[in-house]
Amino acid sequence: MKKYITLLIAFGLVLQTMAQQTPAPKQTEAITIEGATAHLGNGEVIESSLIMFEEGILTFVGDSKMKIARKGKIINATGKHIYPGFIAPAKTLGLVEIDAVRATKDEDEIGDFIPHVRSLIAYNAESKVVESMRPNGVLIAQIAPTGGRISGTSSIVQFDAWNWEDAAIKVDDGVHLNWPNTFRQGRWWAGEDRGYQPNKDYNEQTQAIVTFFKNAVAYGKSTPKEVNPAYAAMKGVFDGSQKLYVHADGEKEIIDAINTLKANGTKEIVLIGGYHAYKIPEFLKSNNIPVLVQYTHNLPVYDDDDYDLPYKLPKLLVDAGLMVAIQNSDAENFQTRNLPFYAGQVVQQGLDKEIALQLLTGNTAKILGIDDMYGTLENGKSATLFISEGDALDMAGNQLTHAFIDGRSVSLETHQTELWKRYMGKYEGE
Repeated sequence: MKKYITLLIAFGLVLQTMAQQTPAPKQTEAITIEGATAHLGNGEVIESSLIMFEEGILTFVGDSKMKIARKGKIINATGKHIYPGFIAPAKTLGLVEIDAVRATKDEDEIGDFIPHVRSLIAYNAESKVVESMRPNGVLIAQIAPTGGRISGTSSIVQFDAWNWEDAAIKVDDGVHLNWPNTFRQGRWWAGEDRGYQPNKDYNEQTQAIVTFFKNAVAYGKSTPKEVNPAYAAMKGVFDGSQKLYVHADGEKEIIDAINTLKANGTKEIVLIGGYHAYKIPEFLKSNNIPVLVQYTHNLPVYDDDDYDLPYKLPKLLVDAGLMVAIQNSDAENFQTRNLPFYAGQVVQQGLDKEIALQLLTGNTAKILGIDDMYGTLENGKSATLFISEGDALDMAGNQLTHAFIDGRSVSLETHQTELWKRYMGKYEGE
């Protein structure tokens, strides 16, 4: 009996050391942050700001010189910076915990056309990977499935919750489609040349998409005797209540996708990737297509690309007048914490710093359809924000002292910070 009790205690200690930080309680006291440089996420900056919020809602955003009564707990943030919580779109955060352990991977389900698969119900709010985003200011994400031709449906969550129900900000916001590539790399294991070669199945693959969309449209107009979950899940794409997120990079692929999908009843399209979107800005603008562009810490794809194309791509799209935000759906989940530094990279390419910030905040919120409450610091919006010692788009300056999600003061401790403190102590004095 003692043996089993000892095992249970040991198991409990292991769980305790591995558990996520306990979600913060609801805000019960007004909070006032005074003196910091506030970056509002809409291009505006208040050098010495006064920000107040109650019950999770911003009640005042203005200059600290304003003669207005301070309320509740006062945080002196003089010399620091305040930002809206950064938003990470098109990620599998909370769907994958350990890449090498299949049982912890729920991002890719069986099937090619599965829009009825909902990523939200597989989301693990207690993921250690999710928790590790918060110390860098990433407080919100769009959780999206991968794989197949139509991967499923995404949802938007905040990173301080017991479960997916508590985490959800916007449920089933859109469907994700992976458009076929006109070229593919040779399969060396099959004796093919490693270089790019035409995809002989491109027309067949695109026709399969057209057929699925036509069938889904016809299904929506009928009164079927039996429910077809896949076709039924496309209703929002056709009536405009859901967005269709199209993953495509090449010039031809982007044009084919948008023309084909609009001709088959799609109301709202968001382009994800857009590696060659800078070649067709007028086409994208005429079709009102926003771009969730690939991350900047990357290498050129083709030999004839500019060596710095990945670095400057977001700026090229912004300068062309497109609605742009940054995503890193192709990178490992843990790298999502580097989202601020992708925007910082674009600043080094000449983009104004406050516009670069919008690529993580205001623009992202607009594209995802949550800008009524998130993405910027404005009266009446959610108090989802953080305080940083310095410039949050710079690795040296991104040092958070406080973070709030819907007004709740969330912990910035993670498994990684605990290990850092542990091993820093090990080598002290050596």
